[in-house]
Amino acid sequence: MFKRLSTQVYLTIVLTLVIVVVAAGGLWRFSGGERQLRQAITVAGELLANGMPPSTAPESVQRDAAIKLAKRLRLDLEMYSASGARIAQFGRQLPHAQERVSRRGGLLRGRGGPIWAVPLPDGRMIIAGMHRRRPVPPPVRLIVLLGAAALVVGLCAWPVVRGLTRRLERLQAGVDRFGAGDLSARVEIKGRDEVAKLAQSFNTSAARIEALVGAHRLLLANASHELRTPLARIRMGLELLQQTPSPERREALERDIGEVDDLIEEILLLSRLDALGELEERNEIDLLALAAEEASRYPGCDVSGEPVLFSGEARLLRRLIRNLIENAMKHGVPPVAVSVRQEDAEIVLTVSDEGPGVTKELAEQVFEPFHRGPSRGKWGGSGLGLALVRSIAEKHAGNVRFEPGPDGRLNRIVMRLHIAR
Repeated sequence: MFKRLSTQVYLTIVLTLVIVVVAAGGLWRFSGGERQLRQAITVAGELLANGMPPSTAPESVQRDAAIKLAKRLRLDLEMYSASGARIAQFGRQLPHAQERVSRRGGLLRGRGGPIWAVPLPDGRMIIAGMHRRRPVPPPVRLIVLLGAAALVVGLCAWPVVRGLTRRLERLQAGVDRFGAGDLSARVEIKGRDEVAKLAQSFNTSAARIEALVGAHRLLLANASHELRTPLARIRMGLELLQQTPSPERREALERDIGEVDDLIEEILLLSRLDALGELEERNEIDLLALAAEEASRYPGCDVSGEPVLFSGEARLLRRLIRNLIENAMKHGVPPVAVSVRQEDAEIVLTVSDEGPGVTKELAEQVFEPFHRGPSRGKWGGSGLGLALVRSIAEKHAGNVRFEPGPDGRLNRIVMRLHIAR
């Protein structure tokens, strides 16, 4: 119910104080309470009046009786007449006793302990306190009281505080392991407060960083492998060109250099998209016009649909459409058809061909970096085309996947972009 850690700590302290107050109130209630105390003092006054000489008796007789009572009960005692004159005193002088003479009886807190003022029915007042040889000083009593309260608060708050610090220690241990290079380090999540949310955020961030580092390692390894082939061809072409120069060998050398350039460009673009949080720029783009411009570069590619406007980065969307068309040309069977339409709050761009399509097992694998399918076209490839397509679509809050055509073949790649309202 209470998820915030600050609320839990606050309620723990408040609850502890409430328990202390309720316990003190309960003790006071069980001990008789204020009303019962006054009633008891009234009864005590009636009983003392019956055992004491009347107020009309000589003061010496009243004094002797009062002192005898004080000795028998081992009390510090003072007795006053109805007019406020002191009749008798035994033991230590009771503080503030004179103030009680003109008031009703009750309990008075003195330096040596509690003092009772008991009025008699005839107006006389007996003030008595426990006889203490070594009274406890008020500072000592205050220190004892505060120490007891601190002990209660500490005992009640310790389980919560210890549970909190234990979870923070586990979180710190996980962060230390992650910082030491263990990218698989995770922390246990307990509770639903801020510490649990922090642990969840750490686990999510750690998983994301581990995935990015793993993807970059795989990208680097695959890029190194992919660059070896064209670089070897370039080295061989340069040697042959030095021996027997010819236009054919020069043209082949230029193609190999262009392949290396394209591969490096795609690797850098994919890495930038992985590290990019938000798009650098957004403009209103007519996707149908953009698709028509790209399709005009490839023979046997038709475009149909309706003009739709979308806010995005034109350079990236142009690259996305170009890669989709080239993928259909390389791995499909012409003609290639591109269609753009709007369905409710989505823009749907479809690129299809007349080929047999891909299998269900390959429908997701082809979007992984450096995955190559059988090429039927004249274009080569690095295996990064569809990986770039998916990354660009996700940066535009969209998705891309293979969907079956009317005949059930997976020969259509469909991209759906959500239109922000």
